[in-house]
Amino acid sequence: MALNKVEICGVNTSRLPVLTNDEKEVLFERIKQGDIEAREQYIKGNLRLVLSVIKRFSNSSENPDDLFQIGCIGLIKAIDNFDTTLNVKFSTYAVPMIIGEIRRYLRDNNSIRVSRSLRDTAYKAIYAKENYVKQNLKEPTISEIAKEIGIEKEEIVYALDAIQSPVSLYEPVYTEGGDTLYVMDQISDKKNKEENWVEDLSLKEALKRLDERERNIIEMRFYQGKTQMEVAQEIGISQAQVSRLEKHALKNMRAYLRP
Repeated sequence: MALNKVEICGVNTSRLPVLTNDEKEVLFERIKQGDIEAREQYIKGNLRLVLSVIKRFSNSSENPDDLFQIGCIGLIKAIDNFDTTLNVKFSTYAVPMIIGEIRRYLRDNNSIRVSRSLRDTAYKAIYAKENYVKQNLKEPTISEIAKEIGIEKEEIVYALDAIQSPVSLYEPVYTEGGDTLYVMDQISDKKNKEENWVEDLSLKEALKRLDERERNIIEMRFYQGKTQMEVAQEIGISQAQVSRLEKHALKNMRAYLRP
C-alpha cells in the first residue's frame, strides 16, 4: 500500500493547512454555534492527523484512498462528539476514533465473513488478554483467558483464528541473496505426487536433462511434496539456495518442453 502519495482522494497532501492551538479554539467555538464553514476549516486543518493514522495500516492491502476516506469519517465523528471541557487535546481524542473507524471498515470488508458472535468472542478475548498483560506483565494462557471471560477455550481459539486476515501464498517471507522466498515455498503439498504431476513421458525426459542435485530437488519438491525448508535440511544447503536451484531447474525444463 503506497502511503507516500502526494494526492489522496483528490486532496493535495503537501498543501494541507496546519492550525495553531489558538485557531483551533476559535474555530471550535464557532462550530458549537453551528458555523458550517468553521467546521469545514477544522476538518481540513486536521487531515494530516488522518494521514498519520493510516500509515499504521501500511501492511493492509486496502487502497490508501479508501482508508483515507474512512479515516475522515472517524475524524468528523470525533469533531462532532469532542467535549472541550475534558481538558484533553483534540488529537488525543480523535486518533482512537479514527483508528476504530478504520478497523471496523477492515473487519466488515474482510473477504471472509465472520459472524458477529465469533467477532464478539474474539474481541472479548483480546480485551481480557490486554488487561491481563497490564496487570501481570506476562502473556496469559488460553485457559486463563477462558476462565476470565467464561467461554470455552476451544471456542476462543476458533474465534481468534476466524478474525485473522488471510495471507496470500505470494506474500514474501524474507529475501536472501537477492532471492525472495514466499509463503507458498514453505507449504508442502502432500497430494502433488508423481502420478498427478507427471502426466507424460516428456516431463521425465526433461528431468533427465537436469544435473543430479537439481533433479533431486525437483523430485523432493514435486514428487514427495516437501517444503523448500525440508529439502534444504535434507541436502545440507540454505533455503535460498534451494529456491534458486529450483527456479533454474524449472526454467530449463520449460525450455525443453516448449514447442
